[in-house]
Amino acid sequence: MLAIDPTARVAPSAVIGSDVKIGPYCVIGPSVAIGDGCELVAQVHITGHTTIGKGTIVYPFASLGTPPQSVKYRGGPTRLVIGEKCRIHESVTMNTGTEDGGGITTVGDDCFFMAGTHVAHDCHVGNHVVFANNAVIGGHVEIGDHCFLGGHCVVLQRIKIGESAMIAGNSSTREDVIPFGYVLYATARLAGVNLVGMKRRNISRPAIHAVRHAYRDLFDSMEGLFADRIARVDAEYGSFAEVAKIVAFLRASKKPMQAKPRGNNPDITD
Repeated sequence: MLAIDPTARVAPSAVIGSDVKIGPYCVIGPSVAIGDGCELVAQVHITGHTTIGKGTIVYPFASLGTPPQSVKYRGGPTRLVIGEKCRIHESVTMNTGTEDGGGITTVGDDCFFMAGTHVAHDCHVGNHVVFANNAVIGGHVEIGDHCFLGGHCVVLQRIKIGESAMIAGNSSTREDVIPFGYVLYATARLAGVNLVGMKRRNISRPAIHAVRHAYRDLFDSMEGLFADRIARVDAEYGSFAEVAKIVAFLRASKKPMQAKPRGNNPDITD
């Protein structure tokens, strides 16, 4: 049964699904669509051309669908689309897209956004992604499925984060991150593979070993050109789907992140 607190303000043209709960002092704009079974706990602001999937919970002071923070935005009816069964905690902000960036910002299903996180314009966030407190991503960023972004980390604009990557807290990520990669240090560098994430996804032991060997051959070895190392890894371990994803990602990336140089602290030398 639909339950709207009398203090909430819901535009007449907003589309509200069944069994939705809208708590005290929420504000819902005229071009908003909220799926069945969603809950807006209290003091939530949803505006713009925003769609929220079934079963999503939004906590107080979240602001969704506001215009993009871009000087190139021209006021068009760009969109924000959020998937099903997401948890969006206090003071989370998500912007719609820009006309020149595809016109849409998307968030997948079953994502978890802790307090203070931000999804900028034209970003595309996959399924089962976790943003820890105050993690923020700039415009046009792509985040693969099952990624984890640590607290207070920053992903700069137009960066791609591959499937199941983990970004440590307080890292500033300025280059593309391979699938299953683990990123560490304030000036972000690859520091290995995300073993925890792979085990949580029940990826097989042989596949995990193949990813570890592929990482070693790609980033710990300094033999030959990087393109040649990619080809060798593809030939030796490419039969594993997880390694094939890493190879495809690296071949498509214009600026892949590299590993921390041995004996060198990037936080000091940068």
